[in-house]
Amino acid sequence: MRNIIEYIVGVVSEFASRYNLSDSQAYRYLNFHKGIKFLEENYGIIHTFDFEEAVDSVTLFCRRSGGKL
Repeated sequence: MRNIIEYIVGVVSEFASRYNLSDSQAYRYLNFHKGIKFLEENYGIIHTFDFEEAVDSVTLFCRRSGGKL
């Protein structure tokens, strides 16, 4: 579980950097649009991606859930 948490923290940080958000803003956005759940449920596959691909994937997922970023 620790690996999953550390990975999610890293993706949230990269997401925040990409969209010029604070880490807490990025977390709230991802949590609201179910991106955190997406990362948890797909950790087995998504952790093999580099962070850029992971951010692309979670961004697309959030857009499908109504996100605007």
